Amino acid sequence: MIVRKYEEADLPAMIDIWNEVVEEGIAFPQEDFLTSETGAEFFAAQTYTGVAEDDDGTIHGLYILHPNNIGRCGHIANTSYAVSSSARGLHIGEKLVMDSLTRAKECGFRVLQFNAVVESNVHARHLYERCGFVQLGTIPGGFRLKNGQYANICPYYHEL
Repeated sequence: MIVRKYEEADLPAMIDIWNEVVEEGIAFPQEDFLTSETGAEFFAAQTYTGVAEDDDGTIHGLYILHPNNIGRCGHIANTSYAVSSSARGLHIGEKLVMDSLTRAKECGFRVLQFNAVVESNVHARHLYERCGFVQLGTIPGGFRLKNGQYANICPYYHEL
């Protein structure tokens, strides 16, 4: 499994994986699905977009990297990760996180921050903590789940 910069040919698989996470409604704030047009624009607009590809060329996951804010806070990056449900448990998320830390530093960011990790997403939280991220606290009811209920979110950061 390698992590590399995405290419246009990867877009259909990337859009499918991204939309799968949006559909689950427990990780991304987005509610609208990407189309081939909006997906191409969305991924191209990021500072960096990486994909996890296996030996046969199948894309199993991706991440986007971009500024978390502007101006005096523009040195703080933000990322989102998506792994296909069929490939979860294979440590692809860890490969994506580690690559994003390297890429963020290469892109000139000083901190990588996650704004809204859902508190019940224990697999992601354990991964982030294993990778050196520090939880900043808890925001009560900061995430509206697909079923309309509200869940706490946990911001995290990692100095680069």
